[in-house]
Amino acid sequence: MDTMTIREALHRASSFLREYGREERVGELLLEFYTGLEGPALHLEGDRPLSSEEQHSFMEAVRTHALTGKPYQHITGEAHFYGRHFIVTPDVLIPRQETEELMDLVRSCAGTGERIADIGTGSGVLAVTLALETEAEVSATDISPAALEIARQNSERLRAEVRFFEGSFLTPLEGEHVDILVSNPPYISWREKEELDTTVRDYDPELALFAEEDGLAAYAAMCRELKERPQKPRMAAFEIGHTQGEAVARLLGEALPGYRLRVHKDLNGKDRFVTACH
Repeated sequence: MDTMTIREALHRASSFLREYGREERVGELLLEFYTGLEGPALHLEGDRPLSSEEQHSFMEAVRTHALTGKPYQHITGEAHFYGRHFIVTPDVLIPRQETEELMDLVRSCAGTGERIADIGTGSGVLAVTLALETEAEVSATDISPAALEIARQNSERLRAEVRFFEGSFLTPLEGEHVDILVSNPPYISWREKEELDTTVRDYDPELALFAEEDGLAAYAAMCRELKERPQKPRMAAFEIGHTQGEAVARLLGEALPGYRLRVHKDLNGKDRFVTACH
């Protein structure tokens, strides 16, 4: 194989990915990983020849993604979230950019010493980031032991103080006061499964993607538990599917009567978050 420069490798990868209907941007992200050059630095070094190891690893990764749809995060073993690198595996949902907006919503409301609970933490991106970006005490729950192990690894790797609990929704936190509850639960209806991109449908864990009751089951369960808690959080914030705003707001309103309810749009203008504030 002839030695390629960074610029030539990017061009070749873009053409190959485009041919197979994949996002061309993935080539740049993979090359950042294999060269250690991020953002503008990658393009500034465009004339630099790749080492044989860099070139081989990069082209193999591009082929794998193009031919199988395997997410580039599963190829590299990491994903970016809020400016940090997180370990990801097929046991956890790959974090989405929209969830960074949920992080912004909660961060702006979190006070010093308050207790935040991240329900269904998955890889721990929200819990770990909240622990690092606020002065709050953070706890996280998940029903999946494998996901919790990844979340713990991310917490240790990034030196974030988070308490992790195994169990369903708020059950592990029974008897504990929570000031802010945040969750990005499974919210896709099973009937939508075949409409998903293969990079999501075939690789993200079903436990983190799909929910019964037209995708509303997790919200309904958390709201039932909220209603039964003697002490209510002063704020609840959920990420939602873009058609679920009205339904989730209604569930939260029944669980937390008297709270100010709001459906927030994401940067693409779609309903993406529901908050209830006291």
